[in-house]
Amino acid sequence: MAIFGATYKTAYCRKTYVSMLALAVAVPALSTVAAAEEADKRIAPISVTATRSPIEAFEFPGMVTVIDRDEIERRQASTPADILGHVPGVEFTSGPRRTGMTPSVRGFSGSDVVILIDGVRQNFGSAHDGRFFLDPSVVEQAEVLRGGASSLYGSGGTGGVIEFRTLDARKHLQAGESAQLEAKTGYHTANREWHVTTNAFATPIEGLGVVGSLTRRSSGSIRLGNGGELGASDDDLLSGLAKLNYDLGGGHELSATYLGFTNDAQEPNNGQSGTANDIVDKEIQSDTYRLGYNFKDPSNALIDLDAVVYFQEFSADELRLDNNGAGPAGELLKRDVETFGFRLDNRSRFDFGDALGLTLTYGAEGYRDEQDGASASGNRDGVPDADTEFYGIYAQAELAWNNPFGVLPGDLLVIPGVRYDDYKASSALAATDTEDDSFSPKVGVSYLPNDWLVVFANYAEAFRAPDINELYLSGVHFAIPAGSFGPGSQQATNRFIANPDLKPQTTETFEFGAGLTFDDVAMEGDRFQVKASHYRTDGENFIDLEVTQPAFFTECNPFIPGNCDGTTRNFNVADAELDGTEVEASYDNERVRFVLGYSEVDGENTQTGAKLGVLTPDQLHLDSMLKLPEFDSLAGWRIEAADEFDKVNAANERRDSYVVHDIYAAWAPTSGALEGVRLDLGIDNVFDKAYARAFTDANEPGRDYKIAVSYAFTW
Repeated sequence: MAIFGATYKTAYCRKTYVSMLALAVAVPALSTVAAAEEADKRIAPISVTATRSPIEAFEFPGMVTVIDRDEIERRQASTPADILGHVPGVEFTSGPRRTGMTPSVRGFSGSDVVILIDGVRQNFGSAHDGRFFLDPSVVEQAEVLRGGASSLYGSGGTGGVIEFRTLDARKHLQAGESAQLEAKTGYHTANREWHVTTNAFATPIEGLGVVGSLTRRSSGSIRLGNGGELGASDDDLLSGLAKLNYDLGGGHELSATYLGFTNDAQEPNNGQSGTANDIVDKEIQSDTYRLGYNFKDPSNALIDLDAVVYFQEFSADELRLDNNGAGPAGELLKRDVETFGFRLDNRSRFDFGDALGLTLTYGAEGYRDEQDGASASGNRDGVPDADTEFYGIYAQAELAWNNPFGVLPGDLLVIPGVRYDDYKASSALAATDTEDDSFSPKVGVSYLPNDWLVVFANYAEAFRAPDINELYLSGVHFAIPAGSFGPGSQQATNRFIANPDLKPQTTETFEFGAGLTFDDVAMEGDRFQVKASHYRTDGENFIDLEVTQPAFFTECNPFIPGNCDGTTRNFNVADAELDGTEVEASYDNERVRFVLGYSEVDGENTQTGAKLGVLTPDQLHLDSMLKLPEFDSLAGWRIEAADEFDKVNAANERRDSYVVHDIYAAWAPTSGALEGVRLDLGIDNVFDKAYARAFTDANEPGRDYKIAVSYAFTW
């Protein structure tokens, strides 16, 4: 059982640009002692999401971060925010309730960020609920690609791509091992969360890999850093994974996956609210079915095929438990979203001698989303019955050129790509369908004049089609009950206004940066690496939300029926601009590891000067780890520091600066009677800091003592 996260030397060759997919999915873990002995074999992480073909993250002409299983376990992650919240340019907003967490990337959120689980798109969207529901116990690896990505991923690639890959038997079983059974339990004090996980990995016959995983979590009100509690935050969830991979021989492989997630939560109808009001019993169910086929034969340079078909079903049933919302206690609200999709892509590789290599990636994708909303009165307000269809084709070239033009030293990597998308949205709420298409080109260039330097730049055009909620919203958004302003005051109702004429949001992003990597800096086998970029995004027809609610007694009279009613609608902002900077740095040797991340982002409506986007304060993350291989253990200290947030349009959106400290430790004996045991300890927010993130009503959790114990038996 590895706790240090070993990395490995690769056969990667910029001259021929051969595939490294085996390294990306099937490298066995090393013991802590072996990790130190193999220090001279370290490499940078390998990304698959960035180009749909394995590439070193350091050499990619852009910013992409890869998070491995070891890092997930060291963080004792219980939500996706725990996995990704430290990545530069990524923020999880909307409060600490599990069901309300939504990711933003470079100031973009919601449908502007593509989210994938094993290649399956997560297209559920709701103004007050999370984007996806996934337990960290089933995650083997996660990647975050920042910047315009529509050239490969189509609509939603304006902010970037977040991709999760689930557990793989080949990552947990080494040669000669046929099965592993892992049991794990743990507890968090901040929300009184306990969890139990059982994972099973097996290769019952040659070529067949089997994974089974089951997790149960139960949690309650969240203790905050200000000494209070965020009530109505109860979760009772069950997560399961069943996965088969069968190697047919000759490079052919079939796979089948079922991923399930259920949560019985009692919380506000708006899970992002900082109050405990308008409580509902929220039944969340997410089921994902996936079939895959791939063909990878090292002797066949022209065919490296991946195909996947999937069905993703999401439902949220909310039973009102009080009369404090827009409807009576006992009212049942329903939201169902179904996604059918496929993706097919192939890589063809060409070798033009020692100096030039070319990889062509090309394919097609299609998916259909269907949403159905219901309530006791029929249709559910704010959840229109509608559907969308997307179809896209794409092509990308990766040209690796050694000693370019016969003059320049080193290597040049050029990655141009383009995608064409056609989409349609329809609903009985609109007289005509919304149809459009888009071309999304991109080109990235990395120049590596020597083994320790890379300079890069990229230009990308991206788009995001308006989603069905933005196009067809109708009904009541919220209501302020009668009597709220004294006897005789009338109810104020804010209603949705549909806008089926919304245009797609388009962006142009230019990014440039550089990186340094050095081995054997302070001692043999160590590595220092840093990579930084600056970007600017110009957008047209940004889709923004406008809530107009007259101010009581100044703009309206609450004693006149209907006088204080308001509206909520989506509209296009003609011109917008976002820009920012990101830095990732690390130093690693057999005794210590330091990881640093920094990000800043700003955005505005260029016509009015108003701030635009899900902006965040300047942030710094530092993770310092001490390795103690002689004791099969490690200890670490994390710091998250954020500057004062004043990139706002209203004074109440300001946030104070904060510094939060976490400490952690892990012990995993590699021999003796306790081999297979792992103990993780941690304290998040050690000094019980009271703080809130931008655009969040609720404070973040206070001091959280964490413990997890696991045992893995392999035979």
